[in-house]
Amino acid sequence: MTMLVELDPETEARLKAQAMRHGVAPEQYAGNFLRENLPNYATGTGRLTREDLRAMTRELQEGSENLPTLPTSAFSRESFYEGRP
Repeated sequence: MTMLVELDPETEARLKAQAMRHGVAPEQYAGNFLRENLPNYATGTGRLTREDLRAMTRELQEGSENLPTLPTSAFSRESFYEGRP
């Protein structure tokens, strides 16, 4: 499918820069980006499958090993409203 998309100058420059970084033409980069980022289904079902949940969990876990460990007191109601009446 061929599609004509109007881009503002800033977006066009960003697209060209990313394409250059990846060593491909802007059209190829845009096509790859869409293939990788569009969902695999045409319309939502309103239901989350187990595999979708597992995939989301894996994505959330990536890089989480570098997050600080916080005490449970950091998640108390008082800690969220600290310094407020």
